This record gives sequence, structure tokens and C-alpha cells, in this order.
Amino acid sequence: MSSSIQESTALRQTFEAQHDQVVRAEIETFRQRAQSFLAGEITEDEFRPFRLKHGIYGQRQAGVQMVRCKIPSGLLTAPQVEQLGRIADEFAGGKGHLTTRQNIQYHFVPLGRVADLMHLMADAGMTNREACYNTVRNVTTCAWAGIAADEVFDPRPYAQRVAYALLRKDLTGNLPRKFKIAFDGCQSRDCIAGAINDVGLRALVRDGQRGFRVVVGGGLGALPREAQLLDDFLPEDRLLNRIEAVIRVFNQYGNRENRNLARLKFLVRDRGFAWLKEEIDRQYSDILTGGGIEWPELVPEGFGGFSANPPPRATLPVLDHPPAGAASTAAYDEWLESNAIEQRQPGYAAVSVRVEQGNLTGDQLRAVARIASQSGDGTVRVGMDQNLVLGFIPLANLPRVYRELEAAGLGLPGARRIDDVVTCPGAYSCNLALTKAMTMGAALSRAVAGYQDARVRQLAIRVSGCPNACGQHWIGDFGFYGNARKIDGREVPYYLMLLGGGFDEAGVMRFGLAVQSIPARLAPEAVRRVLDHFIANRLSEETFRQYVLRHKVETFRQLTADLAKPAEMFPEIYQDWGDDQPFSLELGRGECAA
Repeated sequence: MSSSIQESTALRQTFEAQHDQVVRAEIETFRQRAQSFLAGEITEDEFRPFRLKHGIYGQRQAGVQMVRCKIPSGLLTAPQVEQLGRIADEFAGGKGHLTTRQNIQYHFVPLGRVADLMHLMADAGMTNREACYNTVRNVTTCAWAGIAADEVFDPRPYAQRVAYALLRKDLTGNLPRKFKIAFDGCQSRDCIAGAINDVGLRALVRDGQRGFRVVVGGGLGALPREAQLLDDFLPEDRLLNRIEAVIRVFNQYGNRENRNLARLKFLVRDRGFAWLKEEIDRQYSDILTGGGIEWPELVPEGFGGFSANPPPRATLPVLDHPPAGAASTAAYDEWLESNAIEQRQPGYAAVSVRVEQGNLTGDQLRAVARIASQSGDGTVRVGMDQNLVLGFIPLANLPRVYRELEAAGLGLPGARRIDDVVTCPGAYSCNLALTKAMTMGAALSRAVAGYQDARVRQLAIRVSGCPNACGQHWIGDFGFYGNARKIDGREVPYYLMLLGGGFDEAGVMRFGLAVQSIPARLAPEAVRRVLDHFIANRLSEETFRQYVLRHKVETFRQLTADLAKPAEMFPEIYQDWGDDQPFSLELGRGECAA
């Protein structure tokens, strides 16, 4: 071994050891503070900020926590996924929940056991550091990075280093509010919804130089706002400097008096984009002159799971001609059509694993890890649609992958189709949620599963349990968020229905139009009525959004008016989906779960 290789190996080993030492010390500090809280030595108000900075949320159920694991770039190694399965079984009743920001969450974890869970994450190179609170949240990346046919270049190495560079820094540890960053490498559309992030970055190459198109100031919540263009082209070597400049402005001028108005998007609203750009440019100039956060030369092993060396290209048949011995059942054919996409690397397919409402068991996580190791490239990608993606599956392995997924209860076709409904956990665990979004999502999925119309199948439904938009209801063709009303003195769970969100014909992210609130139990009927109207009245090349805009909101209000104000009540209307008890509006202290 050459001296340079030996020096590099020694440097890596020292770096990893120092990183692990810092992480383990943090975990033990958390254990001590948690014990002090449980012993009554510190108050909830004293403990809460510290707890949140470690990715630990309170739940509406007393005595237990939600623990969030960040997945930088949405990329995990197979051993990490296997470890997530172990954590689910040992700490969270055998379940984990994938979020719309490429995290995995565990619910109902007793506070006294959280530190042990954190050590298991650290054993596999995973972390929940700053997964919550007023920090830079998980840095997300297109789930198809490195394999998409129209990718400009793979943005994951940049996302990985930006995420690590901004972790546990003085500037980023106590911002006015959360701060979200998203990377996309594709040309055709905003795959990772950069337009709803504080900073959205799309890969570009100009005159042979790599760089990014930069938009800033986006966000959802009760008052959504689309990000605006900051830089048409930012050279790659200035990426971290520019992001730091945006964060500096946010940190200095963000609203620290009212957290409901504290996101960067409100600075744009209140002071104007021209002012924001001028302040960003000023901070950027200062960074270039005086220095700022340094670009990390090394990133901990497993932080984001990225490897610069994918498997070699396969010499196998193309996807249109499955290899001999492939399964020939109708179920397999349907799964193949909807869940497998040929990669830009010839001979390989990327498989979408449909995960109902983002919920996985420990056994399912282990099965996915095994499949990724034996049939793929040993990594697992988490999408913002709460599904998983397995890349570099040789085409000859597709029948086996399908059979193994089916055996694990993960063989459903229809990934990213209308019955593949995205939801937040809702009132299952969240203090702020009004309604149970996951069971509502399941009901909507059943209601639309029978539609075979190809254009209907391509639509998306997104559900949130409250206006805060953790289920990203604003960007679904159908969006729903929970609210409540009283009828004859009794509480009834309702959902506000939105229509026409998602991408427009130019590939630009747009928000849905609010129609009206519908009782939870009648929302599936509302969706069916709109779909039937769409099938009967659309134009030949009209998208769903174009159809909604042409018919205007009033059409859909009239179409569902009798549902919004039912003439006759029935017992189940007073119950949320999945409940057999009367609905009761319960709210706790919100801790910003998105």
C-alpha cells in the first residue's frame, strides 16, 4: 500500500473516531437530561428545546415520544435499513413511518429508552441530530438521483456535504424557524418539489461548468408560497457560500416573536423579494471576503449512504422484453408496468416499493434490506411520496424481486398512482392534528382503487391531519386537510378539499384550489363525484389542473354541496375514519412535526 493511501486511510479512521466520540457524548448528555426531566429536576419548558434539537417530539399521548431519524439525501445502505427494522421491533411496537421529507419516525417510545435507541442509530451511522426544532432540517434529494434518464448530474454528493456542513453550527442551531433545502438533478420537472422549500436547487451545466439554479422562500403550511428565482446559475464551488448567505439573512431578520409568521417565506411577503435578494447578496459578499462555513472534505461513513461507484453496467435484455422465466401473472404484469422503470444505465431497472401511508414493519424493513443487498446495489432510497426505491436491479432479477416483495406484503402495484395516497400521521400521534389522516388516506385509497381510466390513475391524493401540511395537501391533484365543525351541538370531523395541485403543463409546481369542507366520512364520495365529472367532461389533451381551472371552483362546490351540509345524519358521520367512538377535538402543544 502506498504512503498516500495509508495517510488517507489513517485520516479517515481518525475522522470517523472523532465523529463517533462526539455523537456518543451527545447521546449520553441527552440521557442525563432526560433522566433529570423524569426526576422532576428540570421543567418541560427547560427540556423541550434540548429534546427537539435531538429529533425527539412529544406526542398527544403522555409519557411517550416520537423519534425522527434523518436520512440525508433520502439514501440508506442495506445494513442501515436492517438496523431500522431492529429499532422498530425493540422500541416502537414493530413499526416505522416514512415521512414526506425522507425521514423515518418511530412513535410511542418511552423517554427513558430514547438514548438507547439513539445509540443503535449511531451504530449504523444514522442520526437524529437536528431532525426537529428551529434548525436546518433533513436535506432532501430526488429519489431517482444517479439513475434518472434525464439527469444533468447526480446532486447527492453536494446534498450530502451541505447537510453535514450545516449540522451543529452556531448559525444553524437556533434559527427563527425550521429551514428546508432540496436538491434535484433532473431536467424535465421539479422531482423533489424544490419550489416548496426555503432553498431549492436544480442541477445545471453551463459552458461546461457544473452549477445550480437556485430558488428561495418557498413553503407550505396554512399560507403556502412558491419559491422565487434567486440565481439562474450558481457555480458549484459557491454552493455552500450562497446557502449560508440565505440562512444568515433568515437568522437575522426572521420573526422570533410569532412562530406562525417565522418562516423565510414571510420575509418575502413582508419585505419583498428585491429586499431579500439585496440582503442575501450583501451577506454573500461578506462570506466571500471574510469567510464562512467551510466545505467539508470528509463526511461520516453512511451519512446519506452515497457511493461514487455504482455497479457496472449489466449486459442483459431491455425492460420491454422480460427475460425467460419471468412471472406471467396479471398481478406481476401490472406491478412491472407501474413500479419498475428502466434506468439510464442499460440493463437495470429501478423498482418503487409501495408503502401504504408510509408505514413499515420491522420484518418489512429487513426484507427490503435483504432484497437491496441480494438483487440491487445495496442501497435503499426514500421518496417524498413515502415509498422506497431500489436501484440497479438487473432486469433478470425483477421476477424474484417481485416475489420477495409480495411475500413481505410490499408487492402492491400502483406506486405513484391515485390509490397510492400520501398522508401524515395525523391524530394518530401528533399534538396539532385534528383528524386521523392515515385512516382517511386508507379510505380514499379503497374508494378510487377501482378506477382503470389511465389519466385518472396518474392523479395523486395527499392528506394532512391539520392545515400545517405535513402531508403536503397543497400539491396533490386532490388535497385534504383536517378540520372540525359542530352540527347540532356534536363535533364532526371534516376535511377541506383542494383540487388541481401539483405540476402544471410546464413542469412548475402549483398549489391546489380550495373547494369546501366535507365530512370525513363523505370525502371518498366527493372524490368519486369529481373523478366521474372529470372523465365525462375533460377535453382530449386536458390535464386535471387545466380541467379544474376551466370549470372553476364553483362547479365543484355545487357538485359536492349536499355532502358539505348533509340533509340527514348517520351515526358514523360523528366518527373519524378508523374509530368506533364519537369524534372529539383534542389538541396539545404543537412542536412542528413537518
